[in-house]
Amino acid sequence: MNKTSTNGLGMTVPAAAGESARPAKKPLGFATMIAICIGVVVVQGAMMSALQGLGFGGLGFIAAFTVAFILAQCYVQSFAELSLMFPQAGTLATYTQKAIGHFPAIVAVFAGYVIVAMFGLSAELLLVDAILDKLFPGVFPATLVPLAILVVLAGLNILGTDVFARLQNVFTFAMVAALLLVGVAAVGGLAETPATGFVPDVNWGWDGILDGSFIGLVALAMWLLVGAEFICPLIGEVRRPERDIPRSMMLSLAITFSLFVLFCIGASRYLSVETLTTSPLPYLDYVFAVFGKGAVIIATVMALTATCSTVNTVLAAVPRMLCGMAENGQAFPQMKVLHKRFGTPWMAIVFMTIIIALPFLLMGPDSIITLLIAASTSWLLAYIIAHVNVMVLRRRQPDLPRPFKSAFYPLPQVVGILGMGYIALNNSPSPEMTQTVYLLTGAVLAVVGVIALLWVKLVMKRKLFEPDI
Repeated sequence: MNKTSTNGLGMTVPAAAGESARPAKKPLGFATMIAICIGVVVVQGAMMSALQGLGFGGLGFIAAFTVAFILAQCYVQSFAELSLMFPQAGTLATYTQKAIGHFPAIVAVFAGYVIVAMFGLSAELLLVDAILDKLFPGVFPATLVPLAILVVLAGLNILGTDVFARLQNVFTFAMVAALLLVGVAAVGGLAETPATGFVPDVNWGWDGILDGSFIGLVALAMWLLVGAEFICPLIGEVRRPERDIPRSMMLSLAITFSLFVLFCIGASRYLSVETLTTSPLPYLDYVFAVFGKGAVIIATVMALTATCSTVNTVLAAVPRMLCGMAENGQAFPQMKVLHKRFGTPWMAIVFMTIIIALPFLLMGPDSIITLLIAASTSWLLAYIIAHVNVMVLRRRQPDLPRPFKSAFYPLPQVVGILGMGYIALNNSPSPEMTQTVYLLTGAVLAVVGVIALLWVKLVMKRKLFEPDI
């Protein structure tokens, strides 16, 4: 008879006869959990979105960012409740199949995580290529370094969460230190003075807030705060999840919000609206304006650690979601294949690596902002489904144990659904970009929806909206 052991994620790993159970892995510490949450949120795309949003809206963007922060705290409430009710690696798929059925479960995970990784991380890798070409022109062949980062981090994630955690702490500390250094130096006047003749022209007036136009910037601002729930697939690695899962998500969002507000205020003192809105790499212009052209090291650290931390977290979390889905029969069985030595879902990690690489190789740098807004819009759909799950389960299964209950229920869920729905309908600064985003996101979601429908009906042989009780 075969024995079984755990891979530290609540998933069962088959062991050969006579093989002793693996020793338990060291649980993730609270600092590492914060690093995971911040690491997936603070990315090059977020820096770019923050500075472009500041240029488009000025004070209106800070208002949009505040709305996004409130909506982000709402999704944290829902994910904290759901993850502790069902502490499994499948995360959103598991919660959704329990609440409203397998079809929306499959769509939710692919919309909120797989598609987001395709769009968002492809944009991140494009930014790596762009910034290296700017900082070290002609030194690195096109696409080489981003692809090397992707492949190396995929390999290291196959080695297990111990390696992942050490890397994540280093990446996040370096990234936050660089961002904080730039923001504090710019706001506090600790670096070079603005260029001679420079007149700050960022709009700090209330017009955009009073006329409501700032709402069009909330989707862009959401990209600065999405992803804190990536800690949930790693719930099996946490010593005290009922305490640390909610705290890590809420605290990481507060830190990120404060960091980017400081970053934006500093940028308004050194960069013009034209630079903020038209530069392909405004955060690079920001670093050079504050510290001079010699600040190549700061710019490189800020850019590469931001991308590495995000890629590292996505390759740790999303494959575990796919693995959990495969165990529930919602994805190809190959996704649940675990490495014999490390107990990691290596097939799912390889799959994610490939689908991230494809858009990066097929699209150009002009697509970066469109990719980011498309990813943000798709992510909003997943958050809306999570809120619906909480409300349905509260009504349908009120007696289920809930180690964490969403505060002020159902206010966060109602605010989250209405707010994110409105943002999805007003998701970019221009009608032309909105149309492009809808076409891109809609086409991919339509393909996912058809595949999910056929899978549930023909492979799982279940009703589309039949929940597991």
